[in-house]
Amino acid sequence: MFAMTLSPPHDALSAAPEAVARRLFQLSIGVFFIGGFLSASVSLLVPQLRAVLALDYKSALLVQLAFHSSYLLFALPAALAVVRIGYMRAIATGLTIMSAGCLALALAQGMRAFLLVLSALLLLSGGQTILQIAANTVVTVIGPSRRSAFRLNLLQGFNSLGTVLGPLASAPFLLAEIAPHARADAGAAIPFIATGAVLALLATLYAAHRQLLARSPSGSGDHLPRDWTRQILSVLSDNRLLWGTGAIFFYVGAEVTIGTLMTNVLMLPSRLALEPVSAGRLVSLYWAGAMIGRFAGAWLMTRIPETRLLLYAALAAIGLTAAAAVLPGPAGAATLIAVGLCNAIMYPTIYALAMPEDSARAPLASMWLCMAVVGGAIVPILTGAAADAVGLLASLLLPCVCYVGIASFAALCIRTRRPAVSREART
Repeated sequence: MFAMTLSPPHDALSAAPEAVARRLFQLSIGVFFIGGFLSASVSLLVPQLRAVLALDYKSALLVQLAFHSSYLLFALPAALAVVRIGYMRAIATGLTIMSAGCLALALAQGMRAFLLVLSALLLLSGGQTILQIAANTVVTVIGPSRRSAFRLNLLQGFNSLGTVLGPLASAPFLLAEIAPHARADAGAAIPFIATGAVLALLATLYAAHRQLLARSPSGSGDHLPRDWTRQILSVLSDNRLLWGTGAIFFYVGAEVTIGTLMTNVLMLPSRLALEPVSAGRLVSLYWAGAMIGRFAGAWLMTRIPETRLLLYAALAAIGLTAAAAVLPGPAGAATLIAVGLCNAIMYPTIYALAMPEDSARAPLASMWLCMAVVGGAIVPILTGAAADAVGLLASLLLPCVCYVGIASFAALCIRTRRPAVSREART
């Protein structure tokens, strides 16, 4: 979920030569792919740690609390760091921190130390916060502005590809140990060791290209307004931004919760009764739905207003999530997997609709929207507590309620129509 954007330091950024923009895009492919791969792999830690350490759902879902709370804790300092040291150095720094986090996570896995796992995830997600803010922004502002939306959407496709391949590649290592009659081994650390090595390689590539944008201002701390502390609060006077921030919170919370608990749902005798590895691999279909839905959603937006498409997607997600809680067997499993298709268009559409009309306020508004990603930390914990209290299937009604919040935001946007948001604000 690469979301936050800052205003380009100067117009000179958009005037960068085509060769620079092309090289930057090529470097970004690996960043977006590995971000999706890692996020999907981390979700598999919940069923793995729950079984290996005999945790309840609420405790196991602290994994997502540690992984997503960084958006609330580190978004502002990360944004200021990007402005201070420049895009390329910030991306290299974020990748280096993530690599260290992966190695720390692999070590914690081997030690069976849950507190160390959570600490490693917090380190990992801190680096990812810097990475997302810097990478998403620089891809948007470097190169012709008329192609910015295309570049970002294409890179989001690589991010989705990573979320699809993550469970397929990581499940045999992370979940094999919890299969019936399986023996303990150290294989659970392999996905994070390998990912850490890839992240270190990408960090080296970005460090080697740190002068790629040398002719453009790299950020010296004067790109935010002097009274930015007051303006951070003032942008919240926009009701649509307030509702949009809530909708982002609900969306990320629901998506992460379903993607995390799906492995356990598919293992239930009342659903598919799958072995852990098979269930973990099948989660890739949920993320594949989001990838396919992005392309389908882009086509539908040429025929249906984006506000109504968002409303239809949210209503479909409500129905599918509720059905997944009550329908037995393959029907219940299929409806839960199909929610991924509904998720596809939600984040970029909510983000664009929530941005204020005044483009000068967009950077600070985007900071609030980025912080709302903390929903991926809070909603899973609440759902885990509900699963322990009333059962796993009944707890799915909580993400269902989240989709009600998204539908409410879409209905608000339909009622309060305003001029279309500019491309610069959207990206």
